[in-house]
Amino acid sequence: MRKLLLCVVLLGICLIPLSVSGVSDKQETAVAEENGSEAINQASAPSYPAYISKITSMDGVTYVTVDYIQFLQGAEADRVFSQQEPDAGMDQAPDGYYILNEEKKTYTLPVAADAQVLMQIYNRSGSWDDADIVENEPISVAKLRSLFSGDNQELMGNFPYYITVVDGKVVRIVQQFVP
Repeated sequence: MRKLLLCVVLLGICLIPLSVSGVSDKQETAVAEENGSEAINQASAPSYPAYISKITSMDGVTYVTVDYIQFLQGAEADRVFSQQEPDAGMDQAPDGYYILNEEKKTYTLPVAADAQVLMQIYNRSGSWDDADIVENEPISVAKLRSLFSGDNQELMGNFPYYITVVDGKVVRIVQQFVP
């Protein structure tokens, strides 16, 4: 049953549109080689934007529940914003980006114990008033899990993240800063 569930999740991930545009210059995204002769590693695996709705642990394994999105920037964000929000009274996407989430469907994926987690902004001191931006600050998976609890959970879930999956496990999570 567990293998069947994993196969269904992996199939679902493969069916997610691969044309995600507007990725920040600072995002390290790459396309795996088409010939398949080399093993996909973390550096060459593609990353996809998603919201994280929750992070749980079971039997010593951390799981992340994600909802894949399209994170659009620039002219494409403006074009899609105008189509999706015709009554907004604006010609351009606010802050130069637009998040499109046409299919609100979640996937729960295991997180590798040594997954890389890079944050841009989060509650370091216990008060969001003290939060400041630290670009690509590495934190542990356990720290990320703790951020998705209590009062922080809703706020942390409002940030988009770039999720990298290799061999069925999340190996990298990068928070996308949004103003």
